[in-house]
Amino acid sequence: MTRVRKAVFPAAGLGTRFLPATKAQPKEMLPLVDKPIIQYGVEEALAAGCDQIIMVTGRGKSAIEDYFDHSYELEHMLEHRGQTELLGIVRQISDMIHVAYVRQKEALGLGHAVLMARELVGEEPFAVLLADDIIDAPVPVLKQMMEVFEETRCSVIATQVVEGPAISAYGVIEAKPVNGRFAGKLHEITNLVEKPKPEDAPSNLAVIGRYILTPKIFSMLDRTPLGPGGELQLTDALKLLLQEEKVYGFTFEGKRHDTGDKLGFLKATIEFALKRADLGQGLREYLKSLKL
Repeated sequence: MTRVRKAVFPAAGLGTRFLPATKAQPKEMLPLVDKPIIQYGVEEALAAGCDQIIMVTGRGKSAIEDYFDHSYELEHMLEHRGQTELLGIVRQISDMIHVAYVRQKEALGLGHAVLMARELVGEEPFAVLLADDIIDAPVPVLKQMMEVFEETRCSVIATQVVEGPAISAYGVIEAKPVNGRFAGKLHEITNLVEKPKPEDAPSNLAVIGRYILTPKIFSMLDRTPLGPGGELQLTDALKLLLQEEKVYGFTFEGKRHDTGDKLGFLKATIEFALKRADLGQGLREYLKSLKL
């Protein structure tokens, strides 16, 4: 198999947890400091070596397409006003990626969203990134996973340790450790359990929104029965894939923020702003002044 060149971004969800803000704009376009959520994932994919981005969008998501396209009127105005720094930022966004879009007419589960990208992906390995999961890491998480894929040539799923009752909010892997270069971080998956009760969880390793998948996953999705609500779930297809190929779970280095959750979004905003040279000091002083 070739190297991983394509990254799929499922972005057709309705974003109901952020209503009413998401009534008229995609949740992926909510700004984390001064960049939309989805841009962080796109930048991670580019840093990992992906040069083709595939967005799976739906009704009401045209703002994503507009954002990564040229804005000739805005660029002309900035150029006319001599605002060269802002002009450079705007042009950098539109020049950042080669992007293709595919429409998911109904939000029928993550597995269905991935299946919609089949023709654009073709017969090669590819990455899937869930924009809600923003991971702050010295080495981009997808790049860490690429190193595992290059050695194993098998599907790789990002995992993190989750303790206590919180494990029930995740897919959880049952797995055995792998020795060698990635010892302590890499596990060969034997089963996946979706949102188990804490006492039924097979491990404390939860699935996070980063995947590198072989093209075999598409035939597995074709065979996967629909789950609750008539949705096609990626987890169910991965269970079938386990019968055909090895699948690995990789515990990455980095801090994950769930920006699909309101509190997680607020925490991420504060932490990312504190790291900014232009905002960090002022925000830090403001936070210290609060009587908490």
